[in-house]
Amino acid sequence: MSAPPYRAPSRRLPVAAAAALGAAVLAAGCSAPSVPQAAPAPSRGAQAAAPAAANELEDDYQSVITRVLPSVVQIEAGDSLGSGIVYDDRGHIVTNAHVVGTARSFRVTVATGDRPLPATLVSAYPEQDLAVIRLETLPDGLRPASFGDSASVEVGQIVLAMGAPLGLAGSVTQGIVSATGRTVTADASGGGTGATIPNMVQTSAAINPGNSGGALVDLDGEVVGIPTLAARDPGIGEGAAAGIGFAIPASMVTTVADQIIASGRVTDSGRAALGITGRTVLDDDYNPSGVAVVEVVPDGPAARAGLRAGDVITRLGDAEVTTITTLAEALAQEQPGDRVAVRYTRGSAQRTAEVTLGEV
Repeated sequence: MSAPPYRAPSRRLPVAAAAALGAAVLAAGCSAPSVPQAAPAPSRGAQAAAPAAANELEDDYQSVITRVLPSVVQIEAGDSLGSGIVYDDRGHIVTNAHVVGTARSFRVTVATGDRPLPATLVSAYPEQDLAVIRLETLPDGLRPASFGDSASVEVGQIVLAMGAPLGLAGSVTQGIVSATGRTVTADASGGGTGATIPNMVQTSAAINPGNSGGALVDLDGEVVGIPTLAARDPGIGEGAAAGIGFAIPASMVTTVADQIIASGRVTDSGRAALGITGRTVLDDDYNPSGVAVVEVVPDGPAARAGLRAGDVITRLGDAEVTTITTLAEALAQEQPGDRVAVRYTRGSAQRTAEVTLGEV
């Protein structure tokens, strides 16, 4: 079964729509459910312990929110809204590349301010759907977030998603880490960059339009990821599948952000490259059956291994390649410098080449 499409949940929120939503007062009614037969009453000790535990968890939530929410900002890029995280005390803010889009200047609303502040683009890295912008003036009380070790994130761990969903700045949702190590390709037609991103954190915390670029936070108050994508249910078209969202892990965020801040670009991506441009090809029954090489990068990994335009790639390493997306996902599991077997057809002949992968 093919993977569901994923959409970036920020670029589809026009500023006008956010303003209209903010002005609306919504109410909903529902009938009361039937009441099941009462269970035996818990002991007095259990009755006392349950509220105490609930209050302790509530205190943990409030402590984390008080600590981290001032580091989460709203970003206005042209006619769309997204979120960002204050990265350092020099005014750098990290967000998603699909939030900044093609804009070079932005309006940023920080938690300590009552009006948007101007910011400019430092650099974007669409291959990882990350970007860094910088405030032109530093407001009082600017508070950088603390980024944690995303490698230690575990399934079942409680997390909070903070951002500006639907233009509602300073919003918090709660859920758990429901999986780790996901490789996900953003649907470019859904507002994403089309990037294939490895090792993403899957969460049940609600991620809505405008959440992109915000913070996924653990109960130690550390950012473990940046909410970026929501799964889309093919059965309901543009609607998001409930409780399935993805965040770029913090370790990846800091690696990219540090390079952009230091040199204005990513100098060491750690992402493997084959050195081709390609397109999905279909068999006689219109099923995807491989990736046709459209162009080979001169003196790139594929060129040095003997591949050329017109070849059709069907396998990379242990992974079957049927579409350009499956090829990207296979490459995401490799490292620059890895030597992998690439199976391809040339005319009617099946061939295999040993390719030493390069770097994006």
